[in-house]
Amino acid sequence: MPAALLTTLTLTLASPAQTPAPANLKVLHVAAAADLQPVLPALAEAYQRATGVRIISSFGSSATLTQQITNGDPQDVFLSADMAHPKLLADSKLTDGAPVSYATGSLVLWARTDSPAQPLSLDSLSSSRVVHVAVANDSHAPYGLAATQALHSLGLIDKLKPKLVIGENIAQTAQLAESGNAQVALISLTIANSAHFRALGSFVPIPSSAYQPLHQGAVVIAASPQKQLAHDFLRWLTSPEVQQKLPQFGLQPAS
Repeated sequence: MPAALLTTLTLTLASPAQTPAPANLKVLHVAAAADLQPVLPALAEAYQRATGVRIISSFGSSATLTQQITNGDPQDVFLSADMAHPKLLADSKLTDGAPVSYATGSLVLWARTDSPAQPLSLDSLSSSRVVHVAVANDSHAPYGLAATQALHSLGLIDKLKPKLVIGENIAQTAQLAESGNAQVALISLTIANSAHFRALGSFVPIPSSAYQPLHQGAVVIAASPQKQLAHDFLRWLTSPEVQQKLPQFGLQPAS
């Protein structure tokens, strides 16, 4: 994302008068789906400036983070790339309250500028010049499941199965195409829209009708010693002021 957008978000959502002294700094631990790697740092900076609460983030696939939390990983908030994994935790009585939707994601096709898939279009998936197509593990990553659904919907799954290379999460999937180990990748708009990936390549959207909506869900962890702070953060994240900023990051407001 361009630096100007980060500055705009920070200045719009915070004011210096609200920033407490460092000695008063409180910390929230947030386990976040990998599609949020380009997004959460800017949001966390804005939140700290607005409230004095520091966000410490850890990223991974939604399934992996769910398993870690189930095994006792000390997190305060879980931001998933779907609603299903927060619901699994809620059903296991590991959350403080029901999951809430905080954003809607989008799937895109991305390739480096020097990829043989260029000029990029959905037809690039069928090109003989494309030897490897990177997708995320559809058992672990909601964007991987969306990619599988899209390839089925587009009638390409059988043709592309021999070409698929699998990333553990959507960030690793993007790295496969970034490194040249795949000529194209089906990744989140959040990653493709970041300044880094825009500088390296281009993307085209996958029709939203080709996969089930990526409603991204959040939940407060029951074992958190700071449940009130955690709920405050989710209220901020789902507030109209923050929701209207999400398209800057490649997300749509929660629906």
